[in-house]
Amino acid sequence: MFETLTQIGLPIALILIMAGVGLSLTPADFQRVFRQPRGFLLGAFAQMLLLPLVAVALIALFKLDGELAIGLFILALCPGGTTSNLYSYLCKADVGLSVSLTAVIGFITPITIPLLGAWAIGYYSDAESMLSLPVISTWFKLMIITVFPVLLGMALRAKWPMFARRAEPLISKFSVLVLALLIVSIALDLGDALWLYLAKAGPAALTLNLLTMLLGYLLGNYLLHSEAQARTVCLEVGLQNGTLALLITTGILQNQPMSVAPSVYSLLMFVSATLFTLLVLRKDQRLAPAIKNR
Repeated sequence: MFETLTQIGLPIALILIMAGVGLSLTPADFQRVFRQPRGFLLGAFAQMLLLPLVAVALIALFKLDGELAIGLFILALCPGGTTSNLYSYLCKADVGLSVSLTAVIGFITPITIPLLGAWAIGYYSDAESMLSLPVISTWFKLMIITVFPVLLGMALRAKWPMFARRAEPLISKFSVLVLALLIVSIALDLGDALWLYLAKAGPAALTLNLLTMLLGYLLGNYLLHSEAQARTVCLEVGLQNGTLALLITTGILQNQPMSVAPSVYSLLMFVSATLFTLLVLRKDQRLAPAIKNR
């Protein structure tokens, strides 16, 4: 059952999820990049450079090796998803910037994931390991599963906007259900070994989530001087597409231990994002009387 889920069910589910991302996008989301270059550039830097570098540092700090190290690094290469857009809306962040980052980076990562993922396998694997990530075929699969469905979703939104607005929330709920089902399947497949892997990879995954969110928020406030955009950068760098990471680790590489860090991270990120949202909304409530009296 697990093999059927990862080899057939997960790619189909991810295609539907990425089509849902496309349903939320319009050409204006790409044009906004040029109108708000500072916010976009900082968000892209945090997502594509800061996050993998922090992952490498934490792998060394927590002394992860082999599959656990590779799994955490692959997760750090994945883009944000519609979850970051939803939380940006809930915490009154810059939703336009969030959607722009999701859109543009989603088109870049099918190139960067195979290249850097192959490097991570070569660097963190033992000399006797048979693990490998074929760059060209992985790029081709990611294009089919991520980029083309997004383009299809955008075309559907342009043709039938009412359908897009109704379908988008349903697909978001579906994505959470797929992720939960996959994590449960991985846990059952690992059996007793799960607790050993969790003890090793769990603290690193939690630290990666919290540390990158903190750095994103501080950098956003310091460099952009915008609370709304700082919240967006925080969420974009702290909410990764765990379903895509699990597609690579379980579907392409077919390695369950490698999936532990992405699974732990995917569960924790909802908790941290919810707590962050509650904190910043409470902050807004405290500041509201002072702003009103100015």
